[in-house]
Amino acid sequence: MADVVNLNRFRKMRQKEEREKNAEANRIRFGRTKTEKLRDRQEAERRAAELDGKKVEDGTGDE
Repeated sequence: MADVVNLNRFRKMRQKEEREKNAEANRIRFGRTKTEKLRDRQEAERRAAELDGKKVEDGTGDE
């Protein structure tokens, strides 16, 4: 004779595994430390300032 199986337990286990898989994907996609975000923002500001410093103004008023 077969054993009685609790289907709710298997359903909940499957849902939990799916949530964990989604959480792992989100950690990879969105998980950056505060230091990494700050470094990227400072790098972007530095590049923008460097680009602004290299602009040539011709004095015609058309920019």
